[in-house]
Amino acid sequence: MEKTLNYLGIARKAGLLEPGEENSGAAVRTGKAKLLLLAADASDNARRRAEGYVHRRKIPLVRLPYTKEQVSDAIGKPGCSMVAVTDIGLASSIMKTLAEALPEKYGETAEEIRLKNERTARQRREAAVNDKSKKLGNKKAERKTD
Repeated sequence: MEKTLNYLGIARKAGLLEPGEENSGAAVRTGKAKLLLLAADASDNARRRAEGYVHRRKIPLVRLPYTKEQVSDAIGKPGCSMVAVTDIGLASSIMKTLAEALPEKYGETAEEIRLKNERTARQRREAAVNDKSKKLGNKKAERKTD
């Protein structure tokens, strides 16, 4: 389970995490957030706000098995009960570690995020191939006009 907290710290350092309620809410509203995480001891008000953020959006809200203090220590921001993960690959890794520890609680969400990650990776590969084809196609066209 400590591996999940390590991932949160790495995400914060890499700029792939939006900590705090305001930042998390903004990330969800703009579509940057791929996963919204809530500390186990977050207040009912924070939980309601988080539910409001993800309402009618395809962003999973996950209640962590960690306290605000543990989350805050991991990301280096005091008093943080809510964080938004903005990278799908990292969100997948976080959910995978949670699902390994508590499969009945996190397994379904982990699978959902894993599938999104695979879809995103496939789309990126296809886009790279298309870009490469366009570049090669343009070079061939230039050679013919010379």
